Amino acid sequence: MKSDITIPEVENVFLAAVQEWSDDFMEKVWYAYLINDSDFQIDSVMVVSKAFGTLDGEMKKTSLLRHAFMEVPPVSVVKIEMIEKSVLSLNNEFMVTYFIGNTLYDKKFIFKANTINETAVEEVPILFVDGVIVR
Repeated sequence: MKSDITIPEVENVFLAAVQEWSDDFMEKVWYAYLINDSDFQIDSVMVVSKAFGTLDGEMKKTSLLRHAFMEVPPVSVVKIEMIEKSVLSLNNEFMVTYFIGNTLYDKKFIFKANTINETAVEEVPILFVDGVIVR
């Protein structure tokens, strides 16, 4: 039975953490973006995020945050959320689920602990700014 189920591979949809100035905090903060670099519109997008890991020898995990987007056009980006400075030393996980036509896609993206930093940046497609990309 399980062999009859085909799970499509996520292609050209990924996440990036980009540092931007925040007037609210009067400093640069990291924001997570969903990038749709495909030729297809993605619909009914659901993003569930959390952070987890060991900090000072103690297991820590954050609450789940949920975000929904009706549609993300082809070759476009959507800002998901701010990544709090205190969770950068934890693994930041984003579970992304969406439809292309009638086909359901999902993928777990993880920014490993301490990988979101200014020394790990590269140019983010479509945004054309420096950021940390996870595919």
